[in-house]
Amino acid sequence: MYEDLIEIKESSENIFDGNLLHVRKDKVKLPNGGTAYREWIKHPGAAAVIPVTEDGQVILVRQYRYPIDEVTLEIPAGKLDMPGEDPLECAKRELSEETGYTAKEYKFLTKLATCVGFCNEVIYTYAAQGLEPGKQHTDEDEFINVVKLPLSEAVAMVEDGRINDAKSVTAILMLDRILNK
Repeated sequence: MYEDLIEIKESSENIFDGNLLHVRKDKVKLPNGGTAYREWIKHPGAAAVIPVTEDGQVILVRQYRYPIDEVTLEIPAGKLDMPGEDPLECAKRELSEETGYTAKEYKFLTKLATCVGFCNEVIYTYAAQGLEPGKQHTDEDEFINVVKLPLSEAVAMVEDGRINDAKSVTAILMLDRILNK
């Protein structure tokens, strides 16, 4: 199925190996028999979680994002720390580290392919309920403010562009749809 679209890797070259990202350059055979080169980023994957309180508020994090030179409002998230790590365990860890909260219930929302044109990153996204507050314990290089606001306000912030992080936009709109059918 879809064989007329599939590209076949003929060779692969490491361009850059960093702590998080690995840049590859692959030579591929095209469906029409021709060849082309594909530069792409290998990423370990990530998990994200949108925590929601009993009264319909969501817990978000505000942080500076260097690549876009902006302070963003996002759902808690982080990369998978090792190959084969359970994304749900990663989501639980990130919720605790970034917000201090733990949750009694988690519901899988979706798997997002973030930048399919040049990166293989996939983010597994969850909703968390039955929240218990605790103490935030971020990594040494993380500076994060915890923000609690009504889900309806988060939806309005998505609609007017104040929240524009793709994983957060997706999770906020999915949670709103689930809770307000």
